Amino acid sequence: MTPFDSAGHSSADTFAQLAVEMHAAAGVEETVDAVVRFALQALSCTYAGVALSTRGGPEFPAVTDPVVAEIYRLQLDHGEGPLAVVMRERTPLLIRDTGTDDRWPEWAAKVASLGVRSVLDVPLMLGGGSTVGVLGLYSPVPDGFSPDDEAIAHILARHASVAVATARHEESLAAAVDARKLVGQAMGILMERFDLDGDRAFEVLRRYSQDTNRKLRDVAQELIDTRKLPRKQ
Repeated sequence: MTPFDSAGHSSADTFAQLAVEMHAAAGVEETVDAVVRFALQALSCTYAGVALSTRGGPEFPAVTDPVVAEIYRLQLDHGEGPLAVVMRERTPLLIRDTGTDDRWPEWAAKVASLGVRSVLDVPLMLGGGSTVGVLGLYSPVPDGFSPDDEAIAHILARHASVAVATARHEESLAAAVDARKLVGQAMGILMERFDLDGDRAFEVLRRYSQDTNRKLRDVAQELIDTRKLPRKQ
């Protein structure tokens, strides 16, 4: 029996329910929030979190407790810990006991002082091998994760990877549509005020975007809000 069969649900039914919930989520943050909430129900962990890979570095949009945020912060501040390794090498990493693990001794000692003794980090990956992020699971007892827990965590990570990638794609599409609408409105203002055609109006916006080193969308938004083009530096 898996850790989440006590209510009489099969693991297939439970993951199907999770998949529906994740894909119905309104955005990336809601998606990863569903992942960590499910992890607490399905696995032998007390805390859970998701770290997402971004151009600016890891972000932590979902944690179930401030302890997890502190564990992530320690890794960023000191540049050591399993998170960077899992993101880089794209393989799961299990710390059976932070009280004895010697791979990152300073980090492990501080994590142990927070009451976390076992850590399981599982990469969120897409088919092409790119890393979306990392699912982090934490237990207050040494050797807190069984082989069943590891297997379930891997399945959860696969579901989460697809859901997060889909949510990110949908957010990007929504942002692109919104940007096109803003640019269209700004072009309409220029066309009416200065008797320009569409091509000329777009060229004016593009030139101001380049000259002020700002995104075209931001230039359009300022024109809509103020009815004035941004000043050139």
